[in-house]
Amino acid sequence: MKKIKTLVVAAATVVLSGCGGGDILTGVLGGLTGTDGNTISGLGNVIMSVLGANQVSEAGLVGSWRYTNPGVAFTSSNVLAQAGGEVVAQQIENKLLSVYNSVGIKSSNTYFTFAQNKQFEGKLLGTGLSGTYTYDPSSGAINMKTALLGININGYITGTTNGISLLFEGKKLLTLLQTVASLSGNGTLSAIGDLSTNYNGLRMGFDMSR
Repeated sequence: MKKIKTLVVAAATVVLSGCGGGDILTGVLGGLTGTDGNTISGLGNVIMSVLGANQVSEAGLVGSWRYTNPGVAFTSSNVLAQAGGEVVAQQIENKLLSVYNSVGIKSSNTYFTFAQNKQFEGKLLGTGLSGTYTYDPSSGAINMKTALLGININGYITGTTNGISLLFEGKKLLTLLQTVASLSGNGTLSAIGDLSTNYNGLRMGFDMSR
């Protein structure tokens, strides 16, 4: 087991050092190893932070999913490395958490249920959503068509160690949340727009578990 962990850490070292980011490499590996030298959970996060690294089958998507934390993923392993990997992802997740908390996003008011018959229902910020969905497991692309103000929710599904992430391009996430926030009386969410401008090649949204 230790041999496998060593090989994976070595692979991460090669990828990140190839970007010329010595400080980035130190920061990332500092989050991957504990004081006893054993690899900890951060390593799995680096691997999972690329869209498509862990595909979710159609059958695996079926069921109910509740929001647990902000979700972030890079569009490719190259972007992951260039951006500084899990260090940047963690920073963005922390900023998203502050925004989500400020508008009241929590597991009790943000969840989705996907049925085998391609119907879905759920809530986002307490606003009820329902309709039909299409899903492509090979790309992770999901389209949820809802009658609410004619919204089409286009995003991506990727697997995590604890469930799935439902992710969006930054501007689409901002538009979606602003729409539902206006229905519930919340203000604008410009901070998400700022994040999407500052970090290209990222998808942001929600980590969800059963």
